[in-house]
Amino acid sequence: MILAVNPNRMELLKLKRRLTLARRGYKLLKDKRDALIQKFIQLVHENRNIREEFEKKMRECMNSFLIASLAMGYNDLDSIFSFPKRNINVKTTYQNVMSVQVPRYKIIEEGNLYTYGMKNTSPELDNAIKKYKQIIPLMVKMAELDKAIVLLTEEIEKTRRRVNALEYVMIPNLEDTIKFITMKLDEMARSSNSALMRIKEIIRGE
Repeated sequence: MILAVNPNRMELLKLKRRLTLARRGYKLLKDKRDALIQKFIQLVHENRNIREEFEKKMRECMNSFLIASLAMGYNDLDSIFSFPKRNINVKTTYQNVMSVQVPRYKIIEEGNLYTYGMKNTSPELDNAIKKYKQIIPLMVKMAELDKAIVLLTEEIEKTRRRVNALEYVMIPNLEDTIKFITMKLDEMARSSNSALMRIKEIIRGE
């Protein structure tokens, strides 16, 4: 589509500068999109591996708690955890990944892992709690990766739309307009030359 501009040399120079900038911006955005996709694929693979490890450890944890409950009884197990003495908080920071602010979560633990006496509890309970402690970082890491994947997906889509707009709309429009103005200027130059030639012939004829 030809842009609505005056077909003169000043506009032609402006359009050529815009075309140069558009092509440069297109290359940068295309490189960014490709890098984002590469990072996205990396995070998806990492998330899948973490999730598989989490599911495996979660099954082990549930089995360990089941064994502990059978060894001690459900009532005794419930009474142990009625008054928790351990707190777990998550601190959030952000990391810039390809202009995307991706959250990073850090676990802050307070209190003892084993909040009960060892006299009336079974070793199976110790093992279950130890396994439970191992899955907490995995849960936090999965949440971090899930959020990063969502943010990167949004940025990829945004960048893809910009790349397409430059590739299929802006750059072709600028190229078509430059060709149109160039043709118009050539026509005007030919008309001027023809007029000058006629004037010269008229002058010579006199």
